Amino acid sequence: MFDWIKAAIMGVVEGITEFLPISSTGHLIVTSDLLKFTGSNTFEIVIQLGGVLAVLCFYFRDILKQAQGITSSREVQRFWLGIIIAVIPAVSIAFLFQDQIQKYLFNSTTVAISLIVGGIVLWIIESYPRREITRETTDISLKQALIVGLAQICSLIPGVSRSASTIMGGMLAGMSRSAATGFSFYLSMPVLGGASIYSLLKDMDNLGDHGMTNIVIGLVVSFVTSLLAIGWLLKFISKNNFKGFAIYRIIAGIVILILVYTGVISNVRA
Repeated sequence: MFDWIKAAIMGVVEGITEFLPISSTGHLIVTSDLLKFTGSNTFEIVIQLGGVLAVLCFYFRDILKQAQGITSSREVQRFWLGIIIAVIPAVSIAFLFQDQIQKYLFNSTTVAISLIVGGIVLWIIESYPRREITRETTDISLKQALIVGLAQICSLIPGVSRSASTIMGGMLAGMSRSAATGFSFYLSMPVLGGASIYSLLKDMDNLGDHGMTNIVIGLVVSFVTSLLAIGWLLKFISKNNFKGFAIYRIIAGIVILILVYTGVISNVRA
């Protein structure tokens, strides 16, 4: 299979899974193993920029309106201060332990176990009634933002899912399902954007493993599929809960464990 086709497939996987609570990193690790698409982890991180651009496009009018009122609106100032607060915990841990995380946790077994455990947690959270204090994304308090930020630390483990950890953290903090999801989308911009740019600058020499053409293909495909996934998820959660994703996670985790222990995919990244 040509590398550009593999790059496009990776872009589709990234775009579909980035904003759903099923772990894009986990799916990319397994997909790259299945496709024998080995090389620098930078490719997988850089194509996340497609998701960032998708969020910017989807919320462009809201972001533009907020930018115009940032100097005068206390609500807008509090909201973006909340974003900053939510970014700090996971970014700090990632900065300190990035090499150890990639060395010891970036493998298919970790992904499988994280998918299963995360699916169980997701099901439990959705099974018990919660008090919804905040129904609008822009009404989120700084305390709720901090709780989401602390929850996001869990997403550094491949298979946990940044979306799942932040949305579930938000719901446990008293946000409605839609408010938590919206905050997770906004939070993805500095987190994914910063990680992609940092990785790109740090690992420029290894980009040749896949070529700039393949990276551009992956990024563009990721952008298109992310845009579709964002719109679909917002419509989905207006009428449904996340239990379906919990079931998917558990089944996917079991399947990956079977693939690993039957030798279909490797448990060690090249």
